[in-house]
Amino acid sequence: MDNEGKYSGKRERNSDYDVIIVGAGPAGMFAAYELAEFKSLKTLIVDMGRDIDERMCPMKTQTYCMHCTPCDIMCGVGGCGTFSDGTLNLRPDVGGDLAALTGDQTEAWQLVEKVDKVFLKFGAPQEALLTETPEVEELKRRAASVGARFIEIKQRHIGSDNAPTVIARFKQYLVNRGVDFLLETEVKDLLIEDGTCKGVILSDGQEMRASYVLLSPGRRGCNWVSNMIEKHGIEASYGGIDIGVRVEVPAIVMDPVTKINRDPKFHIQSRRYDDFVRTFCTNMRGFVVKEEYEGFIATNGHSLANTQSENTNFAFLVRIELTEPIENTTKYARSIAKLATTIGGGKPVLQRMGDLRRGRRTTKERLARNLVVNTLKDVTPGDISMALPHRIVMDIIEGLETLNEIIPGVTSDSTLLYAPEVKFYAMHLNVNRQMETSVKNLFAAGDGAGLSRDIVNAAATGIIAAEGIIKMVKGGRNKNRDRKINKNYKN
Repeated sequence: MDNEGKYSGKRERNSDYDVIIVGAGPAGMFAAYELAEFKSLKTLIVDMGRDIDERMCPMKTQTYCMHCTPCDIMCGVGGCGTFSDGTLNLRPDVGGDLAALTGDQTEAWQLVEKVDKVFLKFGAPQEALLTETPEVEELKRRAASVGARFIEIKQRHIGSDNAPTVIARFKQYLVNRGVDFLLETEVKDLLIEDGTCKGVILSDGQEMRASYVLLSPGRRGCNWVSNMIEKHGIEASYGGIDIGVRVEVPAIVMDPVTKINRDPKFHIQSRRYDDFVRTFCTNMRGFVVKEEYEGFIATNGHSLANTQSENTNFAFLVRIELTEPIENTTKYARSIAKLATTIGGGKPVLQRMGDLRRGRRTTKERLARNLVVNTLKDVTPGDISMALPHRIVMDIIEGLETLNEIIPGVTSDSTLLYAPEVKFYAMHLNVNRQMETSVKNLFAAGDGAGLSRDIVNAAATGIIAAEGIIKMVKGGRNKNRDRKINKNYKN
């Protein structure tokens, strides 16, 4: 990437803008969509990644990670959710808590409906999985009988292979409405003068000024957001973090559940430590993939609409909350992920459930004989108990045993566990009802700001932020702007 970056738009790159959006994921793009309706605003989206038609992970043709910079899975137009199954969970309390941000449950549901309609407008499939069925009621009863909870969700599956087409149409619509994109360009710093954000500073040192700035860099930008918080004294708080494994089982084991709900959510409290454990991001007949972070490797999963594997995978995560003297959950999670990467020799660690249960490492020979064939090949067979803390390992074992009572076969000896699976939610930026931070004219949205955990909620926070900016443009600055409504908001 050269210092000039890749520019897509009609105006000169060094011209001033009304709004600069950092990040071209769902939060940034939905904010731009809303701003485009207010035609007098000049809007620019800056992203370190590539355009949607240029994002291509080499692991589609190679069996190992090429360590691309930036990672096409994590960065670029559409965000990391583009290649992570593309399932829309159509609830305001899954992947965040929109009611806590808006202060109104009805408005929270209206935001979800709006996000869904926009995706449909750009080609998302009309079919959605409904949840009001006898099968769902039976699944809820089975979960409740073992002390777990099944969360019923209406879902829409786009698919990692179809998502680029949807995102390309979305982006073209924004360009047609006058939104500019500056891609393959990093934002180095915020331009803050006298307590007011006046723009951003690019990696080549160039200043780009704007009346308003929206931070929505996605999960890849969590560490950068933390640096901005520390450098500029932006009000924020530490939130929880999710650490665990990516579980891979024969699809036939999960089929009875995924046919009811494509991305089933089970919530479990572990017996020994009473910790919160949950399933997340289930990929029916999908593939396990790697994620590149600065200094370590993590895992994720995706599923395609037109290509299937023999397996189904899902994340199994333990929620970690820290108190003094160590409250920085992001640093804690990064240290665990770095240790796991070290144990795996720069690759994810893969272990059979039977080997973990018996306290022995998985070897190449045992893996070669395993009934479940791993869809991610660039791994190191090993022992995840050498990489993850004992408490987390015990939570995973106990939680999976509970899940096995609901879905028989999940804890068979041949079940595969990939580590680490880490969900970074960054520090939680304190925002008011308009999503404005403690720095005047600096707004925040999405996963990278700690305000959401999935595509739909990220998109919704982008809409709220855009509405807040428009309100300020019209002269409706909130007189109580210093009241941070999400002091009680738990992400």
